[in-house]
Amino acid sequence: MDVLSELLDGVRARGALFRQTTMSGPWSMRFASGSPLTLATMLRGRAWIVPAEGEPVPVSIGDTAIIRGRAPYTVADDPATPPQVMINSVDYCTRADKGDTGDSSDGSALLLSGAYTGRGEISERLLHALPEVLVIPAADGRCPLLDLVVEEIVADRPGQQVMRDRLLDLMLLSTLRTWFDQSEANAPPWYRAWEDPVVGHALRLLHEDPAHPWTVASLAAKSGVSRAALARRFTAQVGEPPMTYLASWRIDLAADLLRETDATVGSIARRVGYANTFALSVAFKRLRGITPTQHRITAPSPRLGE
Repeated sequence: MDVLSELLDGVRARGALFRQTTMSGPWSMRFASGSPLTLATMLRGRAWIVPAEGEPVPVSIGDTAIIRGRAPYTVADDPATPPQVMINSVDYCTRADKGDTGDSSDGSALLLSGAYTGRGEISERLLHALPEVLVIPAADGRCPLLDLVVEEIVADRPGQQVMRDRLLDLMLLSTLRTWFDQSEANAPPWYRAWEDPVVGHALRLLHEDPAHPWTVASLAAKSGVSRAALARRFTAQVGEPPMTYLASWRIDLAADLLRETDATVGSIARRVGYANTFALSVAFKRLRGITPTQHRITAPSPRLGE
């Protein structure tokens, strides 16, 4: 399995929400729905996405944006335009098909957005790999599914929700594949490192068997280089030493298992390479700031608005 397939493995929308919103005049919408991941495309006009942190990001007609995280963000005609509409979880659930802001359906801007709705649909590993906002310009590849998505939003047909769920998954896959394949993209360093014959081999070993008691020496031996050479080359390509990367990968795996399964913390610890609950808890708290049990308890509700 390639690294992108591994990141997307298990991504499966359940109850995907779509909105087609028309805006005219000075407009601004504040999204506070709590979705872990949202896709947005300007079908007409231009906009700015103003994340909770960081600089505003411009979006032109045909561009597709992915917004990560549950923090509120704003979509507006100008970053300085104050929000006129607040879209929260209730609005998503009761007005999931389409909404209007402005004077008419012939407004200057038309926004299509699709949101994942709860836990277990997007892995911690994928969220950890993405920036807060990424935009794929239309010139780099318009998503071929947009027309079909628009048809499903306005239609009322049997199996519609299942169709919407699968379309959101495919839109995400298509957009991310384009982003990861761009030579100039700010994709995670480890993704580009997979093409390196030495570092890529070491990464495959870690991903294929994260529970193995790896050391830099054993990893170097299986990669056909010296310990010092692997450590130097891995750090240069990935941005962190091999064992630091492995610890982060193990905790990402554990975080997903804690939210997606009812397995005990002890069994999850052994599954990702820790001897017992205590060892996992120490590592988890060091990297995440909370214990595995706290992470499981504070998991978002299964559905927006529930």
